[in-house]
Amino acid sequence: MVAHYYRELLRFLQGTVRDRDTAADLAQESYARVLAVQESGEPIAEPRALLYRTARNLVIDQYRRSEVRGTYAATESDAATDAADWTAGPEALEPEVAAMSSQTVDALLAAIGELPLRCREAFILHKFDGLSQAEVARQMGISVTMVERHIKLGMQACRARQEQMQGGGTAAPSSAATAAPPRSGR
Repeated sequence: MVAHYYRELLRFLQGTVRDRDTAADLAQESYARVLAVQESGEPIAEPRALLYRTARNLVIDQYRRSEVRGTYAATESDAATDAADWTAGPEALEPEVAAMSSQTVDALLAAIGELPLRCREAFILHKFDGLSQAEVARQMGISVTMVERHIKLGMQACRARQEQMQGGGTAAPSSAATAAPPRSGR
C-alpha cells in the first residue's frame, strides 16, 4: 500500500539530511515501522502521512544523536587549540544544560503532536520541510489562508509550551500541566 511513496520519501529525506546513504537508511527504517503497524492489523487511515511522520521522527532522533556527538567532537577539536577551555568543560556537556535542552525539544515536539491532524501537517510541512505556504496549500488541497491559520496556531502552541516551561520548570503533559499547581516555592 505504501510502496509507491518510496522515491518521494527518499527525495524528501535526501533533502533533509543531505546524505544519500543516511536518507536510504531512514527511508528503510520508516517503511519497516509502518509495515509493522500495518501487519499488526491496526487500520491506517492515511499511510502516506504515517510514513512521513515516522520519517520525520527518525530524522529528529538522528539529529539529536548527531548533535550530542557533534558537540562532543567539536569540543575535542577546540580542546587541541585551547587547553584552558578544555579544563573548564563545555557548557553544552553539563548535565543540567543537556537535560534542559532535551526537555525543551521534547516539550515542543509534544506541543506539535497535540495539534489537530491537518494543522500539524501544515505546520510540519512549512516549518520542518521548508515548503512555502503556497506549496503547503497546494499539497494539502486547502487555501493559503487556511495554511496561515494552521501555522499561526502551531506557533502559538509552541510559544505557550515555551512559556509554560520557563514559568513552571519542566513541562508536564498538557492535561496535567493545567490541573496541577506549580511546584516552585515562589
